[in-house]
Amino acid sequence: MESISAQEFGRLSDGSSVRIFSLQNRNGMKAAILDYGGIVQSLTAPDRDGRYADITLGFDSLEAYLRDSPYFGALIGRYANRIAGGTYMLEGKPYRAAVNDGRNSLHGGPRGFDKSLWRVERAEVAAEGPELVLRHVSPDGDQGHPGTLEVAVTYKLTNANVMRIEFVATTDRPTVVNLTGHSYFNLRGRGDILDHVLKINAARFTPVDSSLIPTGAISPVEGTPFDFRSPTAIGARLSRSDGQLMNGRGYDHNWVMDGARGVLGHQATVSDPETGRVLEVWSSEPGLQFYSGNYLDGTLLGKNGIFYPFRGGLALEPQNFPDAPNHGNFPSAELKPGETFRHVIEYRVSPY
Repeated sequence: MESISAQEFGRLSDGSSVRIFSLQNRNGMKAAILDYGGIVQSLTAPDRDGRYADITLGFDSLEAYLRDSPYFGALIGRYANRIAGGTYMLEGKPYRAAVNDGRNSLHGGPRGFDKSLWRVERAEVAAEGPELVLRHVSPDGDQGHPGTLEVAVTYKLTNANVMRIEFVATTDRPTVVNLTGHSYFNLRGRGDILDHVLKINAARFTPVDSSLIPTGAISPVEGTPFDFRSPTAIGARLSRSDGQLMNGRGYDHNWVMDGARGVLGHQATVSDPETGRVLEVWSSEPGLQFYSGNYLDGTLLGKNGIFYPFRGGLALEPQNFPDAPNHGNFPSAELKPGETFRHVIEYRVSPY
């Protein structure tokens, strides 16, 4: 039975109530989403025997998200990923974004969209399944970025077992925008993800320096540990002596998608041989950041009393390229008045 319901999840320091919305499609697939940060707190997927289990990392309390979360499940903006030195030029003017990753700006800065209480516009069962619409207004100068940015995000849990995330944004001044979701997945629900098998539909990636800022090069994956054009276990090449793996402490890089920007395309597939769970990632943006959980260290107490181990989850973040405002050869991140930013992500789950 399709349904959507809400209950209080906790309160912020100013007394604002944070709600958790529970979505269920007609197959029994479930998603739980907070209006704080638009956080996907849980998402279930079937194994090869049809049994559903939660495949995302997260916490059981709001306090834990406020205290510890490494962006578990959150909406990311205004600019996902990194901006070198927090600085960029836009239409001949310099801007300085708030920094929170050494000298760089990461995932929107110290008060990004992941730390905002979003307004719930609609929560209902629609034709394809339950959907939740969240809105947020980022004022001119927010975290150093120009223009008032109005953002709507629609979560849909379809009866085809797809979690669809649709981003729409407009601005009243030229600005830069890069919006995505940041769920961590473990298709087994326990242990690490080294035996998960990954395929990425990309022949190129963007190398990074020691601070994970792109060098500006766009390099072929062929002959490197970054070649996932054929299904490969995530841990198969992590121990190789490779400068890029050393810079990221593992995989924490952007892959250049083979498809056209603005067209929903199949970016990646990850599967777990033990359970038979499969997750496909589709997106309309030109890049995919794959992060292999390199900074999880066993100290975060997650859902159901589980401490998340080293490489206990992976993130597949469809987006524009990191630091694109500072590289003329990267896809433009500029959004102008009268234009509309649109990004669609689909997480398609199924067993094999």
